[in-house]
Parts: sequence; structure tokens; C-alpha cells
Amino acid sequence: MERSSKRLALVTPSATLAASQMARELRAQGLDVIGLGAGEPDFDTPEHIKQAAKDAIASGKTKYTPVDGIAELKQAIIDKFARDNNLAYTPAHISVAPGGKAIIFNAMMATLNPEDEVIIPTPCWVSYPEIVRLCGAKPILLPCAARDDYKLRAEALASAITPQTKWVMLNSPSNPTGMAYSAGDLAALGDVLRVHPHVMALSDDIYEHLLYEGKEFATLADVAPDLFDRVLTMNGVSKAYAMTGWRIGYAGGPEWLIKLMAKVMAQTTTNPCSISQWAAVAALNGSQDFLSERAQAFQARRDMVVSALQSAKGLRCTVPDGAFYVYPDCAGLIGRTSSGGRLLETDIDVTEAILAEALVAVVPGSAFHGSPNFRISYATDMETLEAACRRIVEFCARVK
Repeated sequence: MERSSKRLALVTPSATLAASQMARELRAQGLDVIGLGAGEPDFDTPEHIKQAAKDAIASGKTKYTPVDGIAELKQAIIDKFARDNNLAYTPAHISVAPGGKAIIFNAMMATLNPEDEVIIPTPCWVSYPEIVRLCGAKPILLPCAARDDYKLRAEALASAITPQTKWVMLNSPSNPTGMAYSAGDLAALGDVLRVHPHVMALSDDIYEHLLYEGKEFATLADVAPDLFDRVLTMNGVSKAYAMTGWRIGYAGGPEWLIKLMAKVMAQTTTNPCSISQWAAVAALNGSQDFLSERAQAFQARRDMVVSALQSAKGLRCTVPDGAFYVYPDCAGLIGRTSSGGRLLETDIDVTEAILAEALVAVVPGSAFHGSPNFRISYATDMETLEAACRRIVEFCARVK
């Protein structure tokens, strides 16, 4: 007897979580596996943020809070948006949820109906289309070519919009490609959205503080201020502040949407963890100096990984603008055979062979709806990355 709902049956499990779990299981068997699947910074949460959490516990701030965030955190988010993004919000425009994923789910659940469409440029984060499906709507996966730096172009967006289009999702810097939209790129997309007033835009800015080589971050609501009431600008503390386990995401958007998202939360998770909220206040209000230092460390790792992979036989590796991922093209390995005798017909075959023969766990590009590629997360220490890259280069050299 089928026990799962029909809606859940449409949802694919997270490939990134699966890769990390496989690495853990093989290490538990005594194998020297290097896991480069998870998008999780290896840096620790800064001390002043941890202390704020301890202080919150000591002072008894352990009760229910307002459904979508305490007033102090909403004000910290308002100040952050004004400081970093030139966006002016009030508390009625702010939503706080248990993670960025919950922000996206709440927004989609609050607005989507059957037959609605959500345009998602690909390659994309694995959860975008699955959240749309879980909410009963249809993801429209719009391929973006490597020659376009994996960015959605205005003409492609214009051709994809239909009367059923409810949202378009943008992620910059991107997971999995690391590309970033410039202000000019976003302005061109804004021109398209301007003539389609029924379409909302989700701007996922979670990797905002991880941009390299002096590139300036841009976000749609700032670039196209007349679209302000049609844009949900999402962010969180997970990546920049190394607070993945604290589970705090937040967003600024039109008041009507924020109210609907709170209604969803009221009947699902209720409020985010009270202690995590106070920690997030300290994160957003405290010194931001360490952000640039960590970005420099990530850039050094990126440069090393890209240089190594560009020397690997059968791989082509572009230089990402930000985030902490590289997305090498492995088309040069397809149709060949690994030294272990595996026929490499897809990027899944390639990643499975790399895991089995080189003991490095990476995520196939098909999981991000972009093949033949695979994603490497360089959110780990340089020594581990150097060892992993050596193994991958040696694996490629042995392919027949």
C-alpha cells in the first residue's frame, strides 16, 4: 500500500545531504573519505554570537516568541538591509523563520496554487524545484548556458513568462555555480518583470558576503526600486556567520506577503528558536570586520581548487565570482572508462567513480539540473582541499 502523499512522491531527496551522508558512512567503515558535498563553512560561529546565546539562556529568554521573529531581531534586520543593501523596511515588512529554506517554503506555500508556475534558472540549488512541487505548483526549469556564465538572460526570462507564472527565483552568488549577477544584469531582468505585473521575484542573497576580487553585490529590489513591492529579498546568518545549525533565515518583502508567510508559520513551525534569534541579533548588530577576512580565506581556497582542476584531464573549470563552490564541466570524461572499469556515461557515473576510486565525495550536476558537471564545496581547510584535488586530478589522469 502506498503510504506517502501524491505530492510528496513528486519530491526528490536532497542530493547534497545524500553525498554528505555517504561520506560519513564510508568514514565510519574506516575509509579515508574526503567529503566536499556540504555547503557549510568550516569556520566556527564567532565568540560574541555564542556569548549572546549563553546570555539569552541565562536570562530566561527561552519561551515562545512572536511567530515570525522578536522585535529586536526584526530591527537588526531592518538596519542590515539599510546598511548593506539600500533597502528601507519596517517591522511589518520583515519575516524571520527557522532557516532560509523555511523562508522560501513559507512564501511559496502562502502564494502558490495548482497550475501556477515558478521560473527557476538552472543550474540551481537542489531545493528550489522541490519546494515548488511540495507546494503543489510547477517549477519551470530554465537552462542557463556556461557561455552566459550560467546567468538568466532577459530574453530567456521574457520567453518563459506565461499567464500562469507566479514567481521567478534568483540566487546570487549562486549555488552551485558561484556566478553572481551584476547590477546591469539585474536591471535587464527588471525591465522584463516591469511589463509582467503578475510575476513576483524571490532574490536569494544568502551568499551576499562571499564575493571576490572586489566585485560589488547587487540585489534586485535596490536595482529596480519600482519593483520593491513585488520582490522578496531573502537572506540568513548560516553562511556569512557560520551559523548553519542555528537555523535563522530572514526576508524583507511587501506587507501582504509577510502576513501570509506568518500565517503559514503559525500552523507549522511557529517561531524560530528563541536563543538562535538573540544570537542572530548579535551577529547582525555586532562587528562585521571578520566577514572580509573570511571571504579572503575562501577566495584563496577557490583559487587553489580552480587551478588544480583546470589541470585535470577531461575537466573544464570556470572561475566562480563568489559563494564557496566550483562547478567543473566533466564532459571530457563522458564516454570513457575509469581505471576501476566503470563506464562514465553521466555525471552521476563520474561522481560515483570519484567516490569509489578516489575517496572524494562530490555532488553530480544533475542534482542541480545542470549536466555534465559536478559541484565541489571548498568550505573546508586548505590542506583537505589540496588532498582532495590531488585525488581528483589523479583519478582523471587514469581514465581511459
